[in-house]
Amino acid sequence: MNRILMGTAVGVLVGAATLLEGGHAVAEQSTAALSNLQVSRATLDNGLRVVINQDHTVPTVAVSVYYDVGSRNEVKGRSGFAHLFEHMMFQGSANVGKGEHFSLIINRGGSANGTTSNDRTNYFETLPSNELALGLWLEADRMRSLAITQENFENQRMTVMEERRQRIDNQPYIPSMLRINELAYGDYWPYAHSTIGDMQDLIDAPLEAVQEFFDTHYAPNNAVLSISGDFDIEEAMRLVEKYFGDVPARETPAYAEPAPPEQTAERTETMYDANATLPAFHLGYHIPPSRTPDHYALEILAMVLGDGESSRLYQTLVKRKEICQDVAVGTDDRRGPDLFSFWAVMASGHAPQDAQNIVLAELESIAKKGVTDRELEKAKNRIHAAFVFGLQSNMARSQHLAEFELYWGDANLLKLELDHYLAVSIEDIKRVAGTYFEATQRTVLDVLPGTAPDSEEK
Repeated sequence: MNRILMGTAVGVLVGAATLLEGGHAVAEQSTAALSNLQVSRATLDNGLRVVINQDHTVPTVAVSVYYDVGSRNEVKGRSGFAHLFEHMMFQGSANVGKGEHFSLIINRGGSANGTTSNDRTNYFETLPSNELALGLWLEADRMRSLAITQENFENQRMTVMEERRQRIDNQPYIPSMLRINELAYGDYWPYAHSTIGDMQDLIDAPLEAVQEFFDTHYAPNNAVLSISGDFDIEEAMRLVEKYFGDVPARETPAYAEPAPPEQTAERTETMYDANATLPAFHLGYHIPPSRTPDHYALEILAMVLGDGESSRLYQTLVKRKEICQDVAVGTDDRRGPDLFSFWAVMASGHAPQDAQNIVLAELESIAKKGVTDRELEKAKNRIHAAFVFGLQSNMARSQHLAEFELYWGDANLLKLELDHYLAVSIEDIKRVAGTYFEATQRTVLDVLPGTAPDSEEK
């Protein structure tokens, strides 16, 4: 699902911050926080990349393992496997019983979880400082010897199917969050299909295919281990070598990124949602991948349009005209070809077209006139705050550093990320607003309450 729902990379940082005024003070804090970020990197003989961030502020340690496999790596007919393994990885390994990963962590005052996206799968735990060895041992044991049995597979296959029913199929508007990607990406398989996958693919999958997926992607040379918090660096590296050093490397295929999706005309569709009570809509536009120069300007444009109650579209659509109940704007922040997404739920008595006309008019206005100095300043203040507060916890630093190492090849690039946003000018925003929002690059999905009329079903 896109950043509007879940959040990724710097988007998480922005979402975690409270809007702060007084940009200079926040900027100084941001710069200091990034310059003081201590990062060291190493690679074991088996290819495991290790990122170390020492910080003695609080007596805890965060451990994150990021595998370079997400739903984009799945082949047709085997969708949903990356998400399935998010569940399978807690079903036990050679020295850990089913469910023990959680209990061992919780009983020592820690927490653990895992998530799946289009672009990666991650597992993480926070523990008291003196329990670092436990976290590393648990992650290494399941990397080496996950219990892939028919019983575990059947159990988790049913769990995933129930999760889809509860969290997607029976929730208002959520099916449309999947459908907009199918429409916008078309034949571009890596991002067109959902992370949770097609249930029939899981039903049809043999155990051998599950084992093959693990053997292919869950290898040390396809992973990043990131440790942040209160620990001794030499002792941490000794433990990493002890627990992970003998996990054998395996051949993992390089990701073959397809050519970017081609779209030459506007795509439109109307879908019905029996769980929805009000109309809604999505607008999606093709934009470049994350961390490309124009992407930074597009992210700030999204903030001006839809970040918080003071944003342009919230003020116009929700406050003044009262034609929407809610509106959100954001980039989806994928490693590959990305989308700039609008999402809105209409107020009673209003149709999606009412709001879409205003959205398009705002884009056209910004392409001609740009944004105001105050709008740009406010967005940058918010980003400043994000980098201060979004990197305060050990877990946040561990995860963001792991992601930068995995996606972009060097965790230290996180220290430079703020500069890219601060370099965005009004002219940059004006230019991208005039470049990426042509009708030929637009996908429109209207969501209507109820069930489709018989004539449409036929």
